[in-house]
Amino acid sequence: MAHSIIHLARLAPVALLAFGSHALAQTAAPLPSSVANAMAQAASPQAIAEYRYRLQQYQAARAEFERDAGAYWDAIAERRRIRNAKRRTGEQITMDDYVLVQPPVYTGPKRPIDPEPSTEPPRERKSLPVVADFVRAAAQYYQFTPQRPSSEAEFKRAYARAAREAGLTRDQAVRVYAFETGGNGEHDLQSGLSKTRPGSRAISTAIGYNQLLTTNTLVLLAEQGNQILKSLNDKAATLSGPRRHALDRKIAVVKRMVAFARSIPGTWSEHEKLGRTPQGWGVHALVLDVDVGPLLQTHKLLTSVVFAQRKGYRERLTAAELEMMNLTGDSTGLDMVTMPQAMREVVPTANFFQRSGYERNPVAIRHNTVAKLLAVTDARMDANSNNPGARELFAAFETSAQR
Repeated sequence: MAHSIIHLARLAPVALLAFGSHALAQTAAPLPSSVANAMAQAASPQAIAEYRYRLQQYQAARAEFERDAGAYWDAIAERRRIRNAKRRTGEQITMDDYVLVQPPVYTGPKRPIDPEPSTEPPRERKSLPVVADFVRAAAQYYQFTPQRPSSEAEFKRAYARAAREAGLTRDQAVRVYAFETGGNGEHDLQSGLSKTRPGSRAISTAIGYNQLLTTNTLVLLAEQGNQILKSLNDKAATLSGPRRHALDRKIAVVKRMVAFARSIPGTWSEHEKLGRTPQGWGVHALVLDVDVGPLLQTHKLLTSVVFAQRKGYRERLTAAELEMMNLTGDSTGLDMVTMPQAMREVVPTANFFQRSGYERNPVAIRHNTVAKLLAVTDARMDANSNNPGARELFAAFETSAQR
């Protein structure tokens, strides 16, 4: 009853008009939409009180969860420091060097919805640069336009040659491609975008067969620039005429980009900052180039293989193991790769992630031990390797082996 009285009181001005003459009702000016919406959305005192009570319950439950979660992820970080220290001194890593329980899961009440209309303007969703932006930045800052392949098969053949010459196996390259792209990705595939889903949005700057981020491209040029330039120069030595001149000009551009990538301290975080600048976007356009892109894709995987060898791991990495290093970083991935099977069965995947990364990764959460994560990775590789793009890359490797 109280609710009805309050509601009627708020509607009194409108009610008076409604009970007036028909002519007056027809000629009265309508209320501004902002006023009408505010009146329609106004919450009762009871609804506001209920919301505040539920909000307090939610905040109390969430605070308790955050205390537990904070302690858990602090323990994860501490055990990781212990393992890293042991590796530096050559000590054996045991089960005790991992957190063996799963992360706490929030099971309390959901955050209630505020019944009062928000006065804050909606947040604008920050858009990510896309392929067109990378190409435009390359032209602006480096006077360079990536040479796109005449067909996807051409790019796959170039990638297969580069990967085979670098020592990657067909299964490593094809299965990682199948996992990263679903087995149908093209050389300019950007994470989140799909030609079959109009209106799809980029969710990262990752591009290509092995989904290189802008940071990956800059780090690879900084660390592997000499080897990439050597491969390009070796190719140039086999050419003549206009093709040789065109590749020489491209090599000069790559040299400038290598110098740019090396102009800052060689850390991931610094290159990540550089990757957010238009100049960094321009460098990322190299991933699209039919001469340079396959080399970058190859070195993305090759650096993990070399890292494992340098750390004393002599077994050939399976594609799933290589993907773990590709996804989580070489040092963290090798931690999983070198783990005995008995430990893989019980060690939670949370040990190999930062909290924010783990909570955004539903695959790692669902498949919550090392063994399960490797198994589901292999299963996806098996399924996606049957898709047309993966079969085409497989055939490109077969062709490159016959030359």
